[in-house]
Amino acid sequence: MEKQHDVVIVGGGLVGSSLAIALEASGLDVALLEATPAGELPPVFDERNLSFAETTCQALAGLGIWPHLRSASPIRRIHTTRQGDFGRVLMRADEYGREAFGHVVTASDFGQALEARIETIGNLTRYRLARFVGTTFAENGWRQVAMTLDGEPRHLQTRLLVGADGMQSAVREALGIDVQQHDYQQVLFVCRVRTSRPPDGTAWERLGAHGPTALLPRLDRHYGLVHGVAADKADEVAALDEAAWLDRLQTAFGWRAGRFLAAGKRSRYPMRRVVAERQIAARAVLLGNAAQSIHPLGAQGFNLGLRDALTLVEEISRHGLDAPQMLEHYLTRRRQDRERTLSFSDGLAKISANPSLGASLLRSIGMTVLANVPGLRGQVAAGGMGYRGDLPELCRGVLQ
Repeated sequence: MEKQHDVVIVGGGLVGSSLAIALEASGLDVALLEATPAGELPPVFDERNLSFAETTCQALAGLGIWPHLRSASPIRRIHTTRQGDFGRVLMRADEYGREAFGHVVTASDFGQALEARIETIGNLTRYRLARFVGTTFAENGWRQVAMTLDGEPRHLQTRLLVGADGMQSAVREALGIDVQQHDYQQVLFVCRVRTSRPPDGTAWERLGAHGPTALLPRLDRHYGLVHGVAADKADEVAALDEAAWLDRLQTAFGWRAGRFLAAGKRSRYPMRRVVAERQIAARAVLLGNAAQSIHPLGAQGFNLGLRDALTLVEEISRHGLDAPQMLEHYLTRRRQDRERTLSFSDGLAKISANPSLGASLLRSIGMTVLANVPGLRGQVAAGGMGYRGDLPELCRGVLQ
């Protein structure tokens, strides 16, 4: 007899682990398929800095994850300029009666917090060193999941299969779901940097033709740096010694945070937009980067994926796993937020990189208007904090 679970989640990363935690209160029998062995975190939990919107922070508090975080640093101000354009935008959280727009958390710390919280869940089976192979339907109408566990073939049955296995999703491929792709021809370099002016709660974003140079405030008197370069220059930039690297950053960013003094190990990530043409199939759904992997400009990737996961949990609670309309209700609720977030992220990435004079004038006028029209600036701030569309209750701070 094949092992049966109500929900099988493929992928133990940011969204998959968060979903497993969110399903705890449902009482459902949940399984989590993880590619890494016990005692190790997935590679996604590296030294990158994650920007959590206010709605995400509220949800993580409601899920009992927030108390396990050690590195949450508040974002009290957001300062945005574009190299070669005039104008700037400065948004202050206290303008909107808030202490912070959100918080910056290192991915490694978030992974440890998720792990600490997951260990308290009783209705979760973790399959580690597991690899998803494929899916068909069993005679009872449930999904059959083929996998390997420690290299040995295994099969499970589930009432709902969740693909949370990243941009190169094996679940998405097995479901026959195509994707729309766009290569931004950019590579983002990420590292920790120290400047002569320690962080004061300001997140700095300096846009350029080949992506942003952004500084995110951390609690350790360093900044989390994101620096975009043209893809064909990535190897050359990766080979720079620390002094040349710091000079490059100083030229790209300027002196707003003082002199760049030191930098940690650099990691690099090619920038591609990969959006699934469908998010659902019979007894299956895609979440997180498996459903949409977007440009990090605007810092909306995980925030969007978490709202997906929490909305799915609410729809399961309302309709049950076996209701034919459950996943359709989920799609309806997520449509506005997803479409607006995808459009915002992609549009911002493309217009900020456009080198033409017309685009420069448009950006400059836009920044001037945004800086001087409080109502418009408030709409942008609300979107950045995650207030888009039909929000899950936990994102609104409503405890369940």
